[in-house]
Amino acid sequence: MALGKIKADTLEHSTAGSLDTQYVVNGSAKAWVYFQGTSTVTSRDSLNVTSLTDNGTGDYTITYTSAYANDDYVPMGSNSHDDPSSEVSQFDRKDGDASYQSTSAHRGESYYVTSSANKTNYDYSNIGYLSHGDLA
Repeated sequence: MALGKIKADTLEHSTAGSLDTQYVVNGSAKAWVYFQGTSTVTSRDSLNVTSLTDNGTGDYTITYTSAYANDDYVPMGSNSHDDPSSEVSQFDRKDGDASYQSTSAHRGESYYVTSSANKTNYDYSNIGYLSHGDLA
């Protein structure tokens, strides 16, 4: 069976208009995962994520199926706000870990910040993560 290629500079929809393909290639998340951070860490749905590792309370490693071209991709995340004592909840890079972001994985923390600006790691029930960059 022969493999073929589709080459296009524009995508056109019958009613929604057209879009230059560079926006699809360069502007789409290259990896994302929606997971449960409590009890047994479980992916609910994902793209380009091969595994999740629970490193401790609110400390996770997300491993990619296909690696990034370099470690300069942009990771972003969020938590459900299910702790009533918190003012701000966040999913961010692991503090104090210089190797938190490699081409094949990202290590991050889920935590909340109280009014006294104390950061406390927390296992949220719903954590969302995505990253943008160039795949290898």
